[in-house]
Amino acid sequence: MHSRYDVIIIGAGVVGCMTARWLSRYALKILLIEKSSDVCTGATAANSALIHAGYDAVPGTLKAQMNVKANPMWDRLSEELRFGFARTGAYIVAVGEDEFQKLDIFLDRAGKNGVSAEIISGEKMRKREPNISPEVFGALFVPAGGVCDPWGATIAAAENAVTNGVELRLDTEFQDFLWSEHEPERIVGMKTSQGDFYGRWVINAAGLFADEVMHKAGVRPEFRITPRRGEYFVMDRNQIQIQNVLFPVPNAISKGILVTTTLHGNTLIGPNAENIEDKTGVDVTPEGMDEIWEGGKKLVPGLDRRHIIAVFAGLRPAGNAPCLNLDVDYHHDFVIEIPDQVKGFVNLAGMESPGLTAAPAIAERVVELLQEAGEGLKPKADWDPIRPARPVFRSLSHEEQAALVAKDSRYGRVICRCESVSEGEIVAEIHAPIPATTYDAIKRRTWLGAGRCLGGFDMPRVVDILARELGKDPLGITKKGHGSEFLFRRTKEVG
Repeated sequence: MHSRYDVIIIGAGVVGCMTARWLSRYALKILLIEKSSDVCTGATAANSALIHAGYDAVPGTLKAQMNVKANPMWDRLSEELRFGFARTGAYIVAVGEDEFQKLDIFLDRAGKNGVSAEIISGEKMRKREPNISPEVFGALFVPAGGVCDPWGATIAAAENAVTNGVELRLDTEFQDFLWSEHEPERIVGMKTSQGDFYGRWVINAAGLFADEVMHKAGVRPEFRITPRRGEYFVMDRNQIQIQNVLFPVPNAISKGILVTTTLHGNTLIGPNAENIEDKTGVDVTPEGMDEIWEGGKKLVPGLDRRHIIAVFAGLRPAGNAPCLNLDVDYHHDFVIEIPDQVKGFVNLAGMESPGLTAAPAIAERVVELLQEAGEGLKPKADWDPIRPARPVFRSLSHEEQAALVAKDSRYGRVICRCESVSEGEIVAEIHAPIPATTYDAIKRRTWLGAGRCLGGFDMPRVVDILARELGKDPLGITKKGHGSEFLFRRTKEVG
């Protein structure tokens, strides 16, 4: 007996999870597949965590349209799904008079995209951000910019989709399409590493691998995803406290090396932009580290390398789709389409920046595309937009902490000292609607292991908790799925 669905979504990054959540409003049988052991492990897992206002995208492109439409959606999303989001505003900072003259270009672009912005003086910028370079000549201030928890947003959307009936299958890798015997151009399902699944619609939200998926569907053979590596520094909270999102004046390749605050109080520096071949190439490089440090120091000279607590790299799925009827080569555009040559296929690709910001608008556009294709979408009367929040121990008052510990003593045992993550929080995530079954899965949900010791204190305890709660041998507990086991063998028997 084969499993049959109305919609199958390939990829559980932010676009796939938001799309699943949007479609869960309707009377559809939906399957979301992900080849990794958890959601939010690809391009969504490593980025600048920014909600862009939309001033930067080329007017008339899908990037501009989706960015501007999605930006105001994040306030309600964060309230319904209970993840971290703050509308901080953002600044394009001009160091020197030459850069200051270029701000008019971005002010004009913001106006064409319908984004509120203003140019402020260097003096005003230094008052708003005291640690900024004294050579700053001025800045473009964009009030609608913000910061979010991209892990939290993606996991929350996926959880809300699951509680509204979406089926999630992890460790399930797409392999090929299944085609109709009677209509050769119609996709009717897919082959995966976990067997065959049939569906009336398949949605390609495969991120870095979206080109490979669409080519197997016979769509856009010229389209290629080029992994664009961006490297970052994470600073300890004891370092200079940056209060704002600070961009340099951007270039034709990227928005540049920024220095930004984060929801967790750490300063983030990066990314650079390097096109590579390897879609799994997330190693950091000495040259890249030097490049982003130089870029960060240009904006904030007081940064000190002694306060770096982590480095990482992420990959952006940069596509070669041309901008829409524009004689420009600034950013390549999103692909959001139901191709004419294939039936039953929705194609989403090229979701580089501002893909995170645009994700809810992309999800809404998928709904519109299905409706335009004649899909009758019947709203469910019992659809629930709320994803209940779970306790975050460090965010509670002393009185609230005491009350929680009195109810469940596991909240009184702090496992991660740097981030004050308790055993109660870890156990809650292991038994959540999408269970956290690896160390990294717990980290994405609780911020455990993200402090100065980088898990050096908590890791053995987390392995024990995972083994106990999952009923597994500790030797089988992994960092991020099969092949990343922490323990090799036993050295002695216990007890």
